[in-house]
Amino acid sequence: MSAERREPAVDVAGIGFGPSNLSLAIALHESEGTTARFFERQPEFGWHRGMLLDDATMQVSFLKDLVTMRDPASDFSFVSYLTDRGRLADFINRKTLFPLRIEFHDYLSWAAARVDDLVTYGSEVVDVRPVEEDGEVQAFDVVARRPGGDTTVTRATTVVVGCGLTPVVPAGVVCSARIWHTSELLGRVEEVASSAQTPRRFAVVGAGQSAAEAVDHLYRRFPDAEICSVFSRFGYSPADDSPFANRVFDPDAVDEFHRAPESAKREILDYHRNTNYSVVDGDLIESLYSAHYQELVGGHERLRIMNVSRVTEQVEGDDGVRLHVESSTTLETEVLDCDAVVYATGYRPADPIALLGSAGGLVDLRDDLPIVERDHGLRLRVPSAGARLFLQGADEHAFGLTSTLLSTVAVRAGEIAGAITGAKGAVGAGVGR
Repeated sequence: MSAERREPAVDVAGIGFGPSNLSLAIALHESEGTTARFFERQPEFGWHRGMLLDDATMQVSFLKDLVTMRDPASDFSFVSYLTDRGRLADFINRKTLFPLRIEFHDYLSWAAARVDDLVTYGSEVVDVRPVEEDGEVQAFDVVARRPGGDTTVTRATTVVVGCGLTPVVPAGVVCSARIWHTSELLGRVEEVASSAQTPRRFAVVGAGQSAAEAVDHLYRRFPDAEICSVFSRFGYSPADDSPFANRVFDPDAVDEFHRAPESAKREILDYHRNTNYSVVDGDLIESLYSAHYQELVGGHERLRIMNVSRVTEQVEGDDGVRLHVESSTTLETEVLDCDAVVYATGYRPADPIALLGSAGGLVDLRDDLPIVERDHGLRLRVPSAGARLFLQGADEHAFGLTSTLLSTVAVRAGEIAGAITGAKGAVGAGVGR
């Protein structure tokens, strides 16, 4: 076993380097005077690479980028990126608030490259050890493992957990070369496209945006294959992105949600689930329905909408997957022999307590969930001499639907940076306040 190598101490250590911690890195970079080191297990920056479809657009405005809601004058904005890339006028001429997804990923990569000195890629945090003295937590030792097994230890006064998302598939489902989660869609599609065998049928299980995008992509990419869309509803449900409903993603809504009683929090989450969960962009619904109807008229149904149905069994063989699909209304079962089955069954946030390792035992819980203060700090069960843990993501119970989304990453980063550096007025700061 290799010995641990101690690295220089820093003020802030970040676990993960997705958009949330990237936004925080920028805020700390711009404020100056605070040393930081972020640890990312991927070998380079990447964000939902498996779903970077050529023509897919973002579902949030470009103004909800990494900085604008915190500081509109920041040169890390999406507008600054467009200027640097020489496309500002061209983007304006598109007359849209919603960039292409591949374009927004390029923006994130562009921003990440500018703070590259703050992040160590290919480095997975395996433990966070509290450093205690006289019964108080003074700091944390962040233990990270590099490829090959080398281990480093970095001491930090503050640790910020940027919880990523973990793909979810139904119980009993094991992903393979023929059974995919949408998170690996593009890579798997390329494998199929380059194989000698022409695919005959795909099944996509799920009813949300990723499911509809996967159906649309497979339908257009493999013009000779049958695409079966399997879901339990009668049809895809449109996302509510109307102006009043969108206020649930405002920075002010985070304040209101955090101080609301638990009963109100549950009601808000239930009322507005149709802004984010298991819903589809209206234009995509219309496009899929038009294609489906055109085939009905022509008498050749290649896009099959198997609604009000569920998968009851799947058996993977050497040359495909046999899927049993049961109608919930007739209870009849149809057997589909598929070249591949795609599960568009969502994500769940990584467990922050597990990511914190030894330090996870210090976090105060309520109903098995971490108690998160308004400045995004985790409440500890033990005295602390200034050492703190912060959480980004995995805290929908505390801050509402924006927890795992891009909508408030800039404002949240500013709040956390302010709490770390002691900047006054940081909590709740941002455009519109």
